[in-house]
Amino acid sequence: MMIKKLLLLFIGLFILGSCSKEKETKILRLAHTLDTKHPVHKAMVILGEKLEKKSNGTLQVKLYPSGQLGAERECLELLQIGSLDITKVSSAVLENFIIEYKVFSIPYLFRDRKHAFQVFDGSIGDDMLTKGDKYRLRGLTFYDAGSRSFYTKEKPINTPGDLKGLKIRVQKSNMAVAMVNSLGGSPTPISWGELYTALQQGVVDGAENNLPSFYTSKHYEICKYFSLDQHTAVPDVLLIGLDTWERLSKQEQAWLKEAAKESTIEQRRLWADSEKESLDAITVSGVEIITPDKVLFEKQTESIQAMFQDQPEMLSLINNIKNTNQ
Repeated sequence: MMIKKLLLLFIGLFILGSCSKEKETKILRLAHTLDTKHPVHKAMVILGEKLEKKSNGTLQVKLYPSGQLGAERECLELLQIGSLDITKVSSAVLENFIIEYKVFSIPYLFRDRKHAFQVFDGSIGDDMLTKGDKYRLRGLTFYDAGSRSFYTKEKPINTPGDLKGLKIRVQKSNMAVAMVNSLGGSPTPISWGELYTALQQGVVDGAENNLPSFYTSKHYEICKYFSLDQHTAVPDVLLIGLDTWERLSKQEQAWLKEAAKESTIEQRRLWADSEKESLDAITVSGVEIITPDKVLFEKQTESIQAMFQDQPEMLSLINNIKNTNQ
């Protein structure tokens, strides 16, 4: 009888211990709009693995890819009200919430990728990640999203004049709209999840994005011209809702920031590999790759920077970016 009582006591303590352990585990819900084959999604898987290891299993990430919880703007709004913990959005979408992020949508702002990384990883980037605090959004890191270029269905884009009269899908970003307008196209904001059908049905004549997104979204099945004008290098931003951030302990915050930075290193490697693979794959599929004279596009979009002439803080930010490690 005594042995039976001790056994029951042991089982009871084991169950209580297990419940206690389960309660100690915090699940961070991370939603985004990308396909699971996308290098940014793969980087977020790495983020979860690193965070779980650092926290000894007490912090875990549950991923909701492919727009399961809504478009990028909707995910940001879920973060603000505390219904979602983490999301990844393009900085072009984020500029509708945080004005300073407009700077990353200025055409030909960065000299090259090295320059962009110096900005994202330096004091300018660190400051930008905290700009959203007053909107209940805290940035964690910048993921590489390469450079954005035009792709079209019916004709190649060799010069800005080729965009005249074409309906070009853009993100819901005033800066993206201004850029396409400056080049003579007709900007048409459409959510990413609806774009394949919009291209298929002729709602738009083309779009602009990076190579991996063009490939993983299968837009190459419809658009057979990809023009490498590389007009912008708009980063992806990983954000956490400020409500969630403030519920984490200082140690948990440190683990999350470390995991985010380490996943960024891996993400950039994955991105570089994916760009090459994507270019090879779409070429094999019959997409024509055009390498236009970028100077023509750069000259025609110079007016974009003039939009900030009466905004001294934005002008200062633009100049600081331009002067980074020159």
